[in-house]
Amino acid sequence: MVRSRANLKVIAPPAKAARRASTGQPAPTAVVNTTQRIVDSIATAIVERRLMPGTKLAEQQIADLFKVSRTLVRQALNQLSRDRLVTLEPARGAFVARPSVDEARQVFEVRKMVEAALLRQLCARITDAQIVELRAHLKREADAVARTDVTGRTRLLADFHVVLARMLGNEVLAQLLADLLSRSSLIALMYQSSHSAEHSAHEHVAIVDALERRDARAAVRLLEAHLGNVERNLQLHPRVGDLAAVITPA
Repeated sequence: MVRSRANLKVIAPPAKAARRASTGQPAPTAVVNTTQRIVDSIATAIVERRLMPGTKLAEQQIADLFKVSRTLVRQALNQLSRDRLVTLEPARGAFVARPSVDEARQVFEVRKMVEAALLRQLCARITDAQIVELRAHLKREADAVARTDVTGRTRLLADFHVVLARMLGNEVLAQLLADLLSRSSLIALMYQSSHSAEHSAHEHVAIVDALERRDARAAVRLLEAHLGNVERNLQLHPRVGDLAAVITPA
């Protein structure tokens, strides 16, 4: 007999909850929250350029800083590794990721091909309402750059490209671009200077101007120049900072 999944109820064995209460073991939600707190603190330190590429992330030191077990630290480092912010090396431990020059070049090369095709299609169908939406996004970018909001400007500068993809209505393309952006954003948020971020924001304005004119050729030319400038402005020789001095438990 086949039973509908809608009629099945999953009930956690009460014995597990009792064992956690009697032994002081944290509940699953508490574990997730603690792990996420470590992830957020390390990611923020990387985004704000307080933790530079190549910095060793010693499990015991992080565990002492957050007053948690090394198991939770290891879970956080595994999540950061999946997000490509951290590199896990056998027998050596975890390090803040250091994307190579070749990797950066390949990522931007693929982005140029994907985003050029995106702009050609979008230019033929973009609406006035979408132009207004893009202008609002550009305003948020400019505000974040002006107040030196490193976290905010990095997110907004990357989101600009995803917004373009979603306006096209192709979710597969949007997801592909989001993955490419996660890799190039990692590079940008660790290596991009405030001047480069401001320049990128201005280039986004020029791209939207071309879209508003429905000038596909100009939009693609500006995009390729923009990505080329971002790639050339990357600073790939950073200092290695001290772990305890830059991570503060949230």
